[in-house]
Parts: sequence; C-alpha cells; structure tokens
Amino acid sequence: MTTTRPAKPPLRIGILGCANIAKQFVRDVAPSPAARIAAVASRRADTAAAFATAHHIGRHYGNYEELLQDAELDAIYIPLPNSLHAEWAIKAAEHGKHVLCEKPLALGLAQAQAMFDAARRHGVMLLEAYPYYFQPQTGAMVGLLQEGAIGEVRSVQSCFGFTLPKSPDNIRLKPDLGGGSLLDAGSYALSVIRLAMGCAPARVMADASWAESGVDISLAATLYYADGRRAQLSCAMDAANHRRATIIGSQGVIETEFLNHTAHQAGDDPRGFMPSRLRVRRGVGATVAFEDVITGVGSGFRFAAEAFAQVVAAKDMAAIDRAAQASLDNAATLEALAISAKSGHAVDVAISH
Repeated sequence: MTTTRPAKPPLRIGILGCANIAKQFVRDVAPSPAARIAAVASRRADTAAAFATAHHIGRHYGNYEELLQDAELDAIYIPLPNSLHAEWAIKAAEHGKHVLCEKPLALGLAQAQAMFDAARRHGVMLLEAYPYYFQPQTGAMVGLLQEGAIGEVRSVQSCFGFTLPKSPDNIRLKPDLGGGSLLDAGSYALSVIRLAMGCAPARVMADASWAESGVDISLAATLYYADGRRAQLSCAMDAANHRRATIIGSQGVIETEFLNHTAHQAGDDPRGFMPSRLRVRRGVGATVAFEDVITGVGSGFRFAAEAFAQVVAAKDMAAIDRAAQASLDNAATLEALAISAKSGHAVDVAISH
C-alpha cells in the first residue's frame, strides 16, 4: 500500500498597499499552490475594498495596522514606497508576521539592521524581494559561478536604466519617499555585483546628475574591493531601457540581462514578459564561443513568493541569514554611493557582520 503526504498548506500572505506593483504581484502569485493572497490593506477603506473585489481577495482593511492584527495571516508583502519599508517591516515582525519586502530593503544600513534585528527578536523571517534573484536563470548563473565555469571573478560591470514618465507625482522623483535612480534601478545593478563578487566593496566613488526635485536622475560609480578587485555600476531614469551585467573571471565571462520576469520568446506571454539572455564563455580567448544557457521562465513575483514560502515552511534560517548578509552589504553600499555622489569624494563602506 502506498501513501501520499498531504500537501503543505499555502503561505497566507497579506499585502500592505494597492499600488501597481501590488496588482502585478497578486496577478502572478494567484495561480501558485505554495502561496495565497488572503488579505489586502490600504490607507483608504474604499481603495482596499475595490482592490480586493478586483483581485478576488477575501479580506480587506482600511489601515495597515488592522491587517497586521489578522491572526489568519502568516506573512506580509511590502510594496510600499522605499521610505516606509523599515517602519512597516518592523511592525509586521512585532505582530509575528514573516516579511517579504520589495527592494531596496531600506534607506541605509541602520534601518536594514533594525529590520533584521526585529525579525530575529520576534522569531520571524525577513527577505528582500528582487524578483530576478529568484528566477531559474539566476540560479543557473550562480551555479556557473560556484562550479568555477569562469574561474575567479575579477570584475563586474552592471547597469540598469529606463525612461521615467515625467510626472511630478511619481514617487521615484520624491526625495522624502526614497526616490532616485540609485535606490530604484541602481539597487538592482548593485545586487548583481554583490551576487558575483561575494562581498561588499571597501569604498566607492560615485558621480550623479540631479533632477529638479533633488533626486539623482542618473548615476555611475566604481566600487573598490579590499582584495584589489573593482566593479562598475550605472543606473538611470532618463535613458532607453537597458539592463545587463558582465561578470569577468580569470578563465571566462558570463553575460546576463537579469530580467525580473521572463518568457521563452517575445510575444509568448500575455503579460508582456520578454526573453532574458544568459550566456557563458568558458575560456580566455576571443575565439572561444559563448554558450547560451536556457532555463525555465515565468514571473519573478511568483518565484519569489514560492521561494519565501519554502524557506518559511522549512524554517531555513541559514538561507535567510545568507540573504540577510547580502541585503546588509547592499544597504551599506547604497548609502556610501549616495554620500559619494553628493560629496564628490570616495567613501568607505560601513560593513555589517
């Protein structure tokens, strides 16, 4: 006689906020058996009710605190403006909720450290959600690095930019909400660098152009590592869409587009997802051909929610701790980059251990 194990119940997630990114997250996570969107909150009761009706969500609340008090929720997804991440992640932890928080995790190292301290103090898990990071393609890239496909990583060039619609109401243009190209696009480019280099830089030097509102509209930087390696980062909100990283090793090269959401071919996905290229050159010579690496595709939101559900179910604190160290390194580096861009001087990175 054979028996089947009962399926694990889905992670019950509540969402703080009803912005466009929340709509996309709900849409993509809805088909997953591993996670279920059970509730949503807004600062306006009518907005939360309309969102819940449109997306078939069972419960809705007219303020964030009420959602955090919902005993039938396991976890909270935070897609709020950058300036609100720390406050609400800490409050969620205090209510015993696991937290999946959109990037960038925080506005600086002190905030990020406080968020992780709160999570540990209350026995919950906190994970920063870069959708591309949970893509099968990123897993394949990490596998190539770990197996030594390109030898020792010597340098990385990483860029991400797009054209921002010109609207004074856009939160990306508001300094008090954590706007600017560095925190928005640059955080992505930096996360790829940290993934490949394996640690934070020792110091950084950045140069930026500034929007009328006071946020950086574009930025370029060099990152200097304690062992002599270097990386280069660029980000922009006034350029054609571009998103690519080149990882250069002692014995080869990896190129990746690290897209959040992927499809096998253009036009394959009704949500507009596009192909994301990953290729590797296993050798030092120009005559060595690049190999395309083909992986599974889909929504980074769904991959992130399912990965989070898995580590929560397994109580995999080792995985959370590894991700936490990367998030702390990135928060410290972003803070140093911002200071450098404003001062015009190189700035040491305050590493957290």
